[in-house]
Amino acid sequence: MNRRSAAAAVLALAAGAVQAQTGDTTLRIVTGFAPGGATDRVARIVGEKLQAKLGITVIVENKTGAGGRLAAQQVKATPPGQHVLMIANPAVMVVAPLVFKDNGYDPDRDFVPVSHVNDYDFAVTVASAVPVKELSHLIAWLRANPDKANFGVPATGSLPHFVALMLAERAGVKAQVVGYRGSAPLVTDLIGGQVPVSIDTLETVLPQHEAGKVRILATAGAKRATIAPSIPTFRESGLPLVATGWNAFFAPATMPAATVQRYAAAITEVMKDPDTQRKFLAAQMQPVVSTQAQTEAMLKAYRAQWAPVVQKSGYQP
Repeated sequence: MNRRSAAAAVLALAAGAVQAQTGDTTLRIVTGFAPGGATDRVARIVGEKLQAKLGITVIVENKTGAGGRLAAQQVKATPPGQHVLMIANPAVMVVAPLVFKDNGYDPDRDFVPVSHVNDYDFAVTVASAVPVKELSHLIAWLRANPDKANFGVPATGSLPHFVALMLAERAGVKAQVVGYRGSAPLVTDLIGGQVPVSIDTLETVLPQHEAGKVRILATAGAKRATIAPSIPTFRESGLPLVATGWNAFFAPATMPAATVQRYAAAITEVMKDPDTQRKFLAAQMQPVVSTQAQTEAMLKAYRAQWAPVVQKSGYQP
């Protein structure tokens, strides 16, 4: 046997071992958001890589409705023995359990964190008619025009909703938060001037900013975004706030711990793959390589940061 044949045999044995661990099965990845959105794109990139790595069939299912809560309710009820993972963001796993009296699921009791796979920044953006070019100018403009403190967000009760409340608090004005059914209609109204200020994900508004149709004043990450290095952060602009979102995989609590650990390890390896990283960056998304333990720690810290903010706001759906 030559060297190439020996290497191929080793790879085949390794793939067979992984498949034996997960079982000759189909993995379903459930997302609570529509095809084409950021969370859906993440699910499909990772799902394609998992399929190749594990040698099993991976199917992405879009269970839309109720801001992702229907998907969580469905995955929660997964019978033991089925291979199902959910990809979710803070709106589903942090905010909704705090604001809905009958949420239909408990994120701690019903789910197990598997792997944190990407982060995204939020951005404060203004319509072209708003006469400001910096975040400090916007705060001054809001103070001078409190009747115009209308903030558009992609969904009520989302993280951008609470960022808007915090920004208005800093300006000393009462925010009127206008919730939209997604980013597309929000961007349309922002371009048209129907809403003066928006809080949304950076990747959503960046193309319109680059085209000169709107102006991004600042991003809410801990450091400047890789995809927009010329735009300052909130901190650089004088607002001591860091607000980022994420996508992470979760398993239903019914899944055996050993199976969860194997999927967690596989996703971590997939996220280390340079081709995976390139695909994320090409989609203007920031990839993250995270173990299961690191994912659990991230989620705990995130809840500790945002639970007091959500509760203080008194927001009710």
